[in-house]
Parts: sequence; structure tokens; C-alpha cells
Amino acid sequence: MTVWCLHGAVGMADDWRGLELPGRAVKRVDLWRFLDCCPMTLEGFGAALNREAAATPGPKVLLGYSMGGRLALHALLAGEPRRDAPETASSGTLQPRAPWDAAVIVSAHPGLEDEAERAARRELDAEWAARALRGDWEEFLAEWNEQAVLKPVGGAELPMRFADRRGLAARRASVARSFIDWSLGVQEPLGGRLGQLGLPVLWCVGGADGRFRALGEQAVAALADAELRVFPGAGHRLPWESADFAAVVGEFLERRLS
Repeated sequence: MTVWCLHGAVGMADDWRGLELPGRAVKRVDLWRFLDCCPMTLEGFGAALNREAAATPGPKVLLGYSMGGRLALHALLAGEPRRDAPETASSGTLQPRAPWDAAVIVSAHPGLEDEAERAARRELDAEWAARALRGDWEEFLAEWNEQAVLKPVGGAELPMRFADRRGLAARRASVARSFIDWSLGVQEPLGGRLGQLGLPVLWCVGGADGRFRALGEQAVAALADAELRVFPGAGHRLPWESADFAAVVGEFLERRLS
């Protein structure tokens, strides 16, 4: 079994280095390569990732954090019902979506319902895109990490992996493009479609991340087969703030897919 891990905005595939799930391979996906050559919609990404995953053998789990969680939802919703799943039409139970067997969604937003909010978010993300593309890179990173939602809980120091993004500067055009193509403001709200998913989903939120905890509660209520896990003392970047994250994911996969 392979767990495909999608990083967040202004993130790197190596953010998942150190995530160990015994008995399971961890594939750290570089999201920027999907934007290096040309624009790509959220829906286009979902279809592209599914084609790539379908070409690799073995069971697969999709794990996405923040922006990566939104991208993961698009991939899950783009999948066709699994033909190898038991016939369940009579019971009304939904089938898993190919090519994924389960999903872990972390600190993700299913989408803004209000068009005025979406327009405001598009405008804000256009500003971030301009800073990422043409501004001083270190100043851009400092401003990004100063956002309240991203600050470590309890005044802890920012993990070095987020403070040092010099290696990402060479991909700044793709990072900037992500603020346009994958903005929360261009995303259609997915809440009404989550019930289409029949595969097991673990939705993870930080206990100190109030807004995203509420969004997680709403999403889990809409999903057909989902569990909400709240990590006390963790914020938005909970995979790197909670020492329990890997164990919780591993236990979920063992229980649901063994």
C-alpha cells in the first residue's frame, strides 16, 4: 500500500519527509510539477493525478494537507466508482472511487459558499501571486508565515522546514500560478458533493484551529463514511505540530484497510 501525500500552499514534497507509516510506502508528491509548464485547473489536477495513480499497481491512499487537501478532494470526486467493489446498489451504499482505497484530509476547506467571499479571496490570492512572482522571496515567505492561521500554537518557534524555503525560490513561477489556478476563490464549493464519496475518509483538524475544526465537522457530517479526529494542542499545521499524527493515520489505515 502506498500513501500519496500532497503538501500545502508554499509547501514542498519534502515537507512529508519523516512521516513514517509502518508497512506502507510514502510517496511525497511534488505539486509544482503540475504547474511548471502551463496553467491547470483544480479539476484538471484531479484528473491528472488519478491517471498517474491508476498507472501504478497496488492499493493507494490519498493524503492531502490544506491546499493539498482541497486538491485531494478534487481527485477523489473525479474518480469513477470502483468496478471491483461489491455490488451495493440495492443497499444504497456508495462504492469507493478509483484509484483510491481511502483518504486522509488535513486542515482543508471544502469551498466558500458566498460569491462575495470568493471574489475577495481571488483578489487576495492575486496579491499573493504577485508577491511570490516579483517580490523579495524572503519577505514573501516571512509575510506568508506571519498569517495568524499558520502561526504555531502557544508561541512555539516556526519549524525550520517552513522558515527555510530557499530551495523553493526556483519554482516561484509555479507557486505564484497556484494562487491563481488553485485559489479557494475559484474553487466551486464541494460540500454538496462530498456525499458522493463512498471510500473511508479520516478528516484531521487541530484543536486550536477553530475555523477549520468547524469546517471539518461539517464535512464529516456530509460524507458517507468518515471520521473526524481533533488533535489537542495543534493548529493548522498539525502534521508537524502533533507527535500523534502518524500513529493516528496508521491506526486508521490498519483498522479500515487491513
